[in-house]
Amino acid sequence: MRIISGIHKGRKIMAPGKLPVRPTTDRAKESLFNILRNSFTFSQIKVLDLFSGTGNISYEFASRGTPVLTAVDEHSGCVRFIADTATKLEMPIETVKANVFDYLRHSRDKYDVIFADPPYNLEDSQFKDLVDTVFKNCNLQEGGMLIIEHGKNTDLSTSEFFFEVRNYGSSSFSFFK
Repeated sequence: MRIISGIHKGRKIMAPGKLPVRPTTDRAKESLFNILRNSFTFSQIKVLDLFSGTGNISYEFASRGTPVLTAVDEHSGCVRFIADTATKLEMPIETVKANVFDYLRHSRDKYDVIFADPPYNLEDSQFKDLVDTVFKNCNLQEGGMLIIEHGKNTDLSTSEFFFEVRNYGSSSFSFFK
C-alpha cells in the first residue's frame, strides 16, 4: 500500500503477509479522500478508524495533517503494526486493541469522521448494528460523517442516517450523517 497525499505522499508501507486484512485500494482511497476534502479541513478534525487492519486509512489522514486519530482493531498483530508504523513515521495515531462494537458502546469521545472497514462477510444485521451504535451513542460530532466500506452487494441505504453510496470496483463506501 502507498500513501497518496500529504507529507508522506508516495511512501510505500509493507504490511506483514500474515495479517488478516484487505486494504482499501489506492483508487478507492483516492476517491474517498477527494470526497472528504470537500467537507472537512483535515488539520482540524478528529478521526476514528474502525476495523483499521493495516492502518491504511489512518496513515492517509495523518499524512494530510489530521492531528487526532484513533485506530481500533481486535487483532493484536494489526494494532502492533499500526503502532510501530505510526511511531516510525511520527504520526499521531493512538491504537486500541478492542472489539469495535464494545469500543463504540463505551467511548464518550466524539469524532468528525468515523471510517469503518469491517470484513465484507459481516452479516447485514451487524452492518445495521454498526450504524445504529454510532448514532445511538452519539459518537459523531455535530456535522460529522460515518463512512462504511463494504462489498458492492451489501445495501445499507435503509438506514435513516444514510445519504449516499459510491462504488469502486468490488468495493463501496456508504456515507451516513
